[in-house]
Amino acid sequence: MKKYLVLLIILLFSLPLVAQDFKALKKRIAVIDFDDRSGYGRNIGQGVADMLVTSLVESEKFLVIERSELDELLKEQGLGMSGAVTPQSAAQVGKLLGIEIMVTGSISEFGEKEQKVGGGIGSVGGFNLGVKKNMARVAVDIRMVDVNTGEIIVAKAAEGEDTSTGLDNVGIEDIDFHNTSTWDNTQLGKASREAINECVEYIVDGMQKVPWQGKIIKADDATIYMKPGSKGGVQAGMVFSVYRPGEELIDPDTGLSLGSEESKIGQIQVTGDVADGRAAKAIVKSGTGFQTGDLIRVK
Repeated sequence: MKKYLVLLIILLFSLPLVAQDFKALKKRIAVIDFDDRSGYGRNIGQGVADMLVTSLVESEKFLVIERSELDELLKEQGLGMSGAVTPQSAAQVGKLLGIEIMVTGSISEFGEKEQKVGGGIGSVGGFNLGVKKNMARVAVDIRMVDVNTGEIIVAKAAEGEDTSTGLDNVGIEDIDFHNTSTWDNTQLGKASREAINECVEYIVDGMQKVPWQGKIIKADDATIYMKPGSKGGVQAGMVFSVYRPGEELIDPDTGLSLGSEESKIGQIQVTGDVADGRAAKAIVKSGTGFQTGDLIRVK
């Protein structure tokens, strides 16, 4: 009797841990180059989008698709790495990537302004030196597209400003978004970082509206291979439900997906990692006839 009581206590204490593991599942996201509407040039649409990708990776809350993988797929689909991509085409590419969310956006403001502050503070060579106040401002509009429906679930504006006072207005002729040690110490860099941090907050909040989803890569009689693996928070012992999507229903007026009828075909249990955590293998707990492309969900 004591033995069974100990086993029961162990089981009861282990149940919350399983639930907690599901909360750690990471959703997959991709970012398309932003459309530059500020007229600033210097590829700032790509640069600011790269800053956002880096921040999303550093947050460790998402599985972020590599830019090279996204670029290659967009080229295959005849699309460019631009924020001008429509929600419908973003959803199309997103489904091919197996992600939940595609982020697009545009930069409406990007630049510096100089204002003279107060009177002179002396003269050099007959010229009066005034204190100049430099303000950098960056404004980014982001949109989060649910790839399963093509709908925009979040549309927000993020802004960043940095103001400093000095004798000289130091302009930025060559912007290097990848040199963070230098770029983040400039006024435009600080303003950009502030706007990007705000974008990340919007994305974290918006992702709570999107259910986690995995997908079967390969299935045979004994073993199921699914994505993601441990890199996406999937751990051995987790039990998932498997669904078979039916025919997709398309709104004839908007061209957007209205979803599809789905049927639950069984359950699988994860047994371990493959492909360095990018995928996992599982056994069948119930059901038959699993196929590549079947959807995996928590419930």
